[in-house]
Amino acid sequence: MMISVLIVEDDPMVAELNRLYTEKIDGFHVIKIVNNGRDAIDFLSNHSVHLVLLDVFMPHMQGLAVLKKIKSSFSDVNVIMITANRASLDIKTALNHGVIDYIVKPFTFERFQSTLLAFSQRYKILHSEEELTQSALDKIISIDIPKLQSQHPKGINEQTLLTIKKLIKDFTHTFTVAEIADISGLSRISLKKYLDYLENQGELESELLYSTMGRPAKLYKISN
Repeated sequence: MMISVLIVEDDPMVAELNRLYTEKIDGFHVIKIVNNGRDAIDFLSNHSVHLVLLDVFMPHMQGLAVLKKIKSSFSDVNVIMITANRASLDIKTALNHGVIDYIVKPFTFERFQSTLLAFSQRYKILHSEEELTQSALDKIISIDIPKLQSQHPKGINEQTLLTIKKLIKDFTHTFTVAEIADISGLSRISLKKYLDYLENQGELESELLYSTMGRPAKLYKISN
């Protein structure tokens, strides 16, 4: 089943970008683009729509007013806010009125895609005619829990960090950057940055090994 999407956005370039992003994802189809809230409500009154991508600042009817109207009159319609509005009170209002997500412009395709794929999974589970198992319910609940953005500093990639953690978790002895580089395929410069980051986080300890020649070598070990 295709998920029908209504885009409500008064900036033509942003609206087209939202359409392109949406239709790059399997299972989604943009049924209509409108540039104001009043036309959005009129369209929803006469067409079946599963998901609305909704801006906040628009003519004729602001996005939060549209959201409230959707939730009062079209309870089966899901809404994702896509806006430059960062006001905490407005974000709180949107969340209290049941938006699936609140995406701040500008955003990446990856961020947009993750939300739509999560929504697709949730939608399929909830519209299944089978009884839901606990694992299926857990998937729905995990989709609804807001995902915290990575708190790592610039230059620290979450996936790379997880890979390095897996490589070193079974080390019972000290190790050097060179040893991990040999088994990971990552550069020594990049690895040192990640190992030093893990040390700063308290997950690793280090000591310097001095020799009669050259610079001292830094030895790492898993913190106790």
